This record gives sequence, C-alpha cells and structure tokens, in this order.
Amino acid sequence: MPRDDTVNRRTFLKAAGGAAAGAALAGCAADPDETTTGSGGANGSGGEETTTGGEGETTTGSEDGGSGGSGQVLTWARGNDSGTLDPQNTTSGEDVKVTNQMYEQLVMFEPGKTSLRAGLAKDYTLEGQQTTVTLREGVTFHNGEEFTAEDVVATYRRFVDEDYEYYPGDSYVSAYGPFTLGNWIENVETNGDYELTMQMTQKYAPFLRNLAMFAASILSKKAIQEKGQDLSKEPVGTGPFAFDSWDTSNQRIRLTRNEEYWGEGASVGQVVFTAIGSNTTRAQTLDSGDADIIDGIGAQASKIIENSSSARLNQADGINVGYMAFNMAKVEEFRDKKVRQAVSYAINTKAIVDTIFKGIAKQASQPIPSNVMGYNDSLSPYPHDPEKAQSLLDEAGVSDFSFELATFKNPRTYNPSPLQAAQTVKSNLSEVGIEVTINQQSFNPFLDYTSAGKHDACFLGWMTDNADPDNFFYALLHPQVDVPDGQDWVSFDTDGYNTLNSAGWANADYMSLVEEAQTTYEEGARRSNYEEAAKIAHDEAPWVFMDHARELRGVHSRVEGFTLAPIGGPFLANVGLSN
Repeated sequence: MPRDDTVNRRTFLKAAGGAAAGAALAGCAADPDETTTGSGGANGSGGEETTTGGEGETTTGSEDGGSGGSGQVLTWARGNDSGTLDPQNTTSGEDVKVTNQMYEQLVMFEPGKTSLRAGLAKDYTLEGQQTTVTLREGVTFHNGEEFTAEDVVATYRRFVDEDYEYYPGDSYVSAYGPFTLGNWIENVETNGDYELTMQMTQKYAPFLRNLAMFAASILSKKAIQEKGQDLSKEPVGTGPFAFDSWDTSNQRIRLTRNEEYWGEGASVGQVVFTAIGSNTTRAQTLDSGDADIIDGIGAQASKIIENSSSARLNQADGINVGYMAFNMAKVEEFRDKKVRQAVSYAINTKAIVDTIFKGIAKQASQPIPSNVMGYNDSLSPYPHDPEKAQSLLDEAGVSDFSFELATFKNPRTYNPSPLQAAQTVKSNLSEVGIEVTINQQSFNPFLDYTSAGKHDACFLGWMTDNADPDNFFYALLHPQVDVPDGQDWVSFDTDGYNTLNSAGWANADYMSLVEEAQTTYEEGARRSNYEEAAKIAHDEAPWVFMDHARELRGVHSRVEGFTLAPIGGPFLANVGLSN
C-alpha cells in the first residue's frame, strides 16, 4: 500500500511527546455586576457589546427577511469570540461551538445524549486492541473533494506525527492530540477507499468515545496540504454548514448552509456567531429578538430570560467541573498537602455556589460530576472551616504566604462570575493570613498563560469531550510523562507534559488506578478504580473542588428544534425558525 496509508506508533508517540499548548476546554465568565466586555478574538480585538456588524446592519434571527429555509439566519450570541477555527489548534469551547457546525467525526454523539451514533463512519467496532471502521460513501468536503480513508490518515498524521510533511508544528497543535489519539494507536491501515483498521497500543475503553470528540474531526487531505496553518481561519470540513466569513473586529463568524451535505441538511440558510461580553446585555439582546440563542448565562441573565415574554430558559444537568488549581510545579508551598487542604478549608465554596452562582451549580467534591460513571458518593465537599485551615497552615510551618490567582473575564458555564468568585477567595484566604493577588485576563490569553504554567493558582474548568471518566481523571490530572521517584509533582517544561494538568500534580497511586481503568472493558472494575481515584484526588487536594454547573441556554420563542446538548453540540443543523 502507499506509504501514507500506514501510520506507526513511533511517529504517533514521538509527536505525542511534543504536543503543545492546552488549557481547559470550555468556560468563560463575568464581573459581579455582569458588565464585563468580551475578550480578544483571533486578532486580539476587544469585545463589543453590540450586535451591529461592520457595515452597520443589525444581526437578527431573520436578518434577510426570509420566510424560512435558505432565507433565514440563526444568530448565536456568546461571551467571547473564537481564537481559531481549526479543531486541531484549540482546547477552547468557544472555538468548538463553531467548528462543530463545519466538521464531523467518524463517530458522533446523539443530540442531547451521551450515546454514540454513526458519523462519517457508517460502521465501527472495538475488539481487544483493534478498531475497524467502514466509512460512509458519497460524502464531499466543502472544497468539493471526495471523503476517503486517505483523509482520515492525513487528519491523524497532521495532529500527532511530527515527521509528517504537513505537520503544522508543536506550538500549533493542541494537547488533545496525544490523549485523544496519539497515545493509543499503534498503526492505521487502509483497505481501499472506505475501510480502516486502527491497531492500538493497548486495550483502551474510551476509544470509540474519543473518536466522537471534536478533536477527532476529519479534515480534508487536500486542504491540509494546501492551507496548512491557514485552516485556523479558512476551515474545510464535511459538516452541514460551511465557512463564509470572520469579522474579527466585530467578533462575528458567519456560516452558510452546505448545499452538498450528505445528510438531511440544515434548516436555516446561515448561522452567525456573535460576541456580546456582558451577560445581562446578551440576555436583553435575546429578549429584544436580536439573538436567537445565547449561552454563558449567569444568575441575573437567567432572571431576565425567565421574565421574558419572547424567550425561554433551557436547562439540563451539565457534565462539567469548575475548580481552582494549585500550580505545584511553580509554588513550593503548594507541594505540601496540608497547605492545599488548608486553602480548601479556608475557601467558602458553598457561599460561592449558593450566593454568587445563585443555584445554577452545586458544590464539587471530586473531579467528576454525579452523572458520570465512577462518581464516589461517599465524598463530601470541603466545609468552610477557617480554624481547621489555620491549624493545617501552622502544622505546615507556612505564614506570610502570598500567591497570584489567575482568572478569566467572560462567563463560563462552570464559573459564571469569576471576578466575584476570585474576590471571595481573596477575602476568605486573608482571614488565615494568605494574601491573594487577582490577575484577570481575556480568555484566549488566559489559556496561553495557564498552559505555559505561568500561574501560581488559577480558576479553570472542564466540560466533557466524551462523557467518559477518563476524560476527567486522565485528561486533567495525569501528567502523562515519567515522574521522578518519590515526587508528586512535575515541571511543565518536561518533554511531553500534559499541559491540561494545570496543577502539575503527579500522584503515583492515582496514576496507576487511572491507567488500569483505561485497559478494561468491564464497567464494574472501571467504576471501582475511578471511585478510589476520586478519593485520592479529594484527599490530596490538587484542586479546590468548586462546582458542577447546570447547562443553561436562552432560546427565543421563534426557535424550533433546538436540543440543549452538554456534549457534542450545539446541533444547529436541526434548528429552524418560525415566521
């Protein structure tokens, strides 16, 4: 077979060791009065609290005045612009909202569910250490090229193989490459245009779910060869919508219906993503009819929507976690478990959840929410106990301690009011003699800052990619590199380090349990491993476990067919607009 039809483990794992920049997928947040402006987009431009476009037109759900179908424009308003439109170049949920409209995966999620369905692969099986895939025929990319097995191979090689001619570079590809694909694939072989076999390095229980993750989106081989890093602003997928334009100065992305789509096709002619930094302004825009769907909703915005006569608030249990990570690699005091526990006792997470987040979240006690397999029901959130915190600090010999808390500006599902939450942390810790300096940044620069390990501590969060516990336990708290004996932390500059592990934590017992859980397909055994790993994480406290948030969307009454999907969405091809 042609040389490019086989990818061996050496090239995958060599790339895995150098995969770059990741910070937590998802998230955004607002000030106490919810008047924060949007953060910079791809060109670093500031947020605009308006829906007025570059030529003065107003974006509405029926912008072109059409009565349906191709004449209709669906407007999604959010807190922040995208940073890239290349699914291999991002860990940000803001980017994924857009790329999921243009790109598809071999396996996909059912809208609003965690179950799998056929995508670009019409059949797929996982047995032992082998995954076999039969591709869908008659699919074309937005550039007119036919979709074949060669595109799948090129997609994966571009993501994880630094020896591949079209590999875009370690500083370009995201940290998703290794833990989604690179760590698990021995080689990929094609059998004609529509058959693939993936030989795996080990039994890996979440693999089919990994294939449904946004990071496993299939790219066009021709576009890979012709565009390179320009795919970040000129995306080419197979999805129901194709890229039209990106007005970075006004933080607006426009997509058009793919008329050659292999499936049923989109109900509306265009989708516009626009950024409105203020929660309340975004909710008012929905209420006035100048947006069709909004996200990044805080407590005040929720009330506006609930009181609206023209919009409704859609809610669902999220599959997420919000946390404050201690950077053990940078701050020596955080390497002492007693200090980490002390901070966890000192911070009143219940008050943050109940008073600041106002009932749209619940306290967290462990890395996963209760709707994910492996949740440990025996664990409770750390109570607010300043006396216990002070006692632990005294035992650790820590006094006159100070650190920087990095946070983001715009509303995120797991932290809808980050500045107010950070101010609460600052106030709580001052009571036990710890001085906190708040460093608030726009979201995309913030992700760069934390993925480089420049933070002392930081607010972050995670909205699951595949609804498997491995996507939390391994993706966020396993360093994925060798760790010196007797050391429970690792430096961010270690070759191949998983930068999604923003705590720099490396507990050997925890890592062993998580690795073992990956290699068994028996659910009971996996559940037991994760419950034990959750207890270690709770007790060792590499994070202040803050919250699990509900998913909230504001939806105008003219919107039809919208399903709130905590994973794999949004599924905007299914959405229509009434007259």
